Amino acid sequence: MNQVRKRRLEELIREEISKMITFGEIKDPRVNSFLSITRVEASQDGSHAKVFVSSLDDIEGHLDEAIIGLSHAAGFVQSIIAKRVRLRLTPVLTFVADRSLKEGFELTEKLKDLLK
Repeated sequence: MNQVRKRRLEELIREEISKMITFGEIKDPRVNSFLSITRVEASQDGSHAKVFVSSLDDIEGHLDEAIIGLSHAAGFVQSIIAKRVRLRLTPVLTFVADRSLKEGFELTEKLKDLLK
């Protein structure tokens, strides 16, 4: 798979999962609309994809619970993606916690404190 097609696949997966979360299509109570899909990394052959998820609320443990909920719903999410996006092969999804936004914010706060 060339890089342009791979990036397009990653963006399509990111958009579809974001829509599912926003519109409450995933019925697991651990998955709520405060989640954000930050990026998707598809394998070179398109058979697997890592979905990076961050949380807009800072409640500790909430992101880990959401990842568990999304992992349980992975088959459902894959089937919806297969229906909405025309693909020869729908990738197997793996959900990963992305704490880079929170870490970046904390680093910015530390830098501000140093400049005072």
